[in-house]
Amino acid sequence: MNVFVQQVINGIHVGSIYALIALGYTMVYGIVRLINFAHGDILMMGAYFGLFSITIFNLPFGAAIIVAMLVCAVFGMLIDIIAYKPLRNAPRISALITALGVSLFLENLFRVLFGAEPKKMPNVSSLQGHISIGVIKISYVTVLTVLLSIIFMVGLQFIVKKTKIGKAMRSVSEDKEAARLMGVNVNKTISITFALGSALGALGGVLYSVAYYQVEPYMGMMPGLKAFVAAVLGGIGIIPGAMLGGFVMGLVESLSIGYISQSWSNAIVFGILILVLLFKPAGILGKNVREKV
Repeated sequence: MNVFVQQVINGIHVGSIYALIALGYTMVYGIVRLINFAHGDILMMGAYFGLFSITIFNLPFGAAIIVAMLVCAVFGMLIDIIAYKPLRNAPRISALITALGVSLFLENLFRVLFGAEPKKMPNVSSLQGHISIGVIKISYVTVLTVLLSIIFMVGLQFIVKKTKIGKAMRSVSEDKEAARLMGVNVNKTISITFALGSALGALGGVLYSVAYYQVEPYMGMMPGLKAFVAAVLGGIGIIPGAMLGGFVMGLVESLSIGYISQSWSNAIVFGILILVLLFKPAGILGKNVREKV
């Protein structure tokens, strides 16, 4: 029983990171109907910027998180303006190929700039130790990761539902042309969406690197794919769905590693994607919508 509880705690930990990354996928898809496969590499960039903030500029951990989020938010806007904006009305396959190209470019750019050898995220002294509840141990890293994930996810929901820019995002998601006629700056709204999603991806990257210690150019590939599965599982384009999908994916992965096999955990995770696409392609919280042609 204790082992099961510990695996559940581990699953919530990694699931909260997947949820943060999945929010970036679901926000962009909800507005521009684009799967931004470069989003996993935003996680990688966030980890690098967090690492450099701590090791080169000697910033405290909290400040390093803020710097990583701000820098990646800017990069997210640049990626949209340079790569995706020219393809707003292009066929979806063109946008998909571009997204894959941006992903490969970022990975190889960081490989050239900083080398392929993994770099070690330094230990954060304030995060060393754990909370004991009977025989169950919860690390400070896990507590911080879950708390920050919940705080930022609630904050995002507030922005989308209660602010002017959130209202613009929802209007653009419903109908771009009608939103433009109502005075909404569609391109600006989409760029801000990319910025918010990228900031959350950067937060996930810093937290992921603190938990697993290594930072390298291809570290965002697998978490990015799993977060995409989480977004689809919860209902891509739906913010609560991304959160739910992330936690479900984390729990499935952790329990698979604990009770089946680590080598089978990835197969089980991606098997869930196949089942979802077969039996409920709209996701847990999604609704099937017929498109007129």
